[in-house]
Amino acid sequence: MLEIFASYLKENTILNQEELEEIFSVVVSRKLRKRQYLLQEGEVCGFNCFVAKGCLRNYRIGEDGNEHILRFAVANWWLSDQESYNNDTPSKNNIDALEDSDVLIIKKDKFEKLLQNIPNFKDFIFNLKARSFDASQNRIMSNISDTVEKRYAMFIENYPDIFNRVPLHMIASYLGVSRETLSRVRNHYAKTR
Repeated sequence: MLEIFASYLKENTILNQEELEEIFSVVVSRKLRKRQYLLQEGEVCGFNCFVAKGCLRNYRIGEDGNEHILRFAVANWWLSDQESYNNDTPSKNNIDALEDSDVLIIKKDKFEKLLQNIPNFKDFIFNLKARSFDASQNRIMSNISDTVEKRYAMFIENYPDIFNRVPLHMIASYLGVSRETLSRVRNHYAKTR
């Protein structure tokens, strides 16, 4: 797993060997079975997670008992509950594995120390969070202004690795539509391609 993380960091950051080793010294490898939780509602999220292999989801259970998927994460993606992480408050979300997965965990105190000690890593994480924020803003705007058909097409285009790996009811949840609506949109989309 560390080899995957090392390749990812070398491709996306400018870090020397000493800095890489400092990062690796605080990383904890963890294997998750399909349906195993990484974080459950009510726990405080005190970590950042890098997905080396597999697929995870971050979701919340609504008052109506339905799952509302906020994010998926596949290999080379980061995942956390940022609200819980930032405020040290109980999480409102769950994170679980949709397939057998290998993840690397960095506890909050160690992560913060890395940001203090390694300026290039801090810059990388800052840019990563900025892109994540932009993606969240774009998703909100899409959900309130785009048609379901357009949101579905954008999801397929932007996340082909995820689209083929998760059940349709989860894609429907992510898009904020019913399974029936997604089926109708899928059929129409297939006919127009």
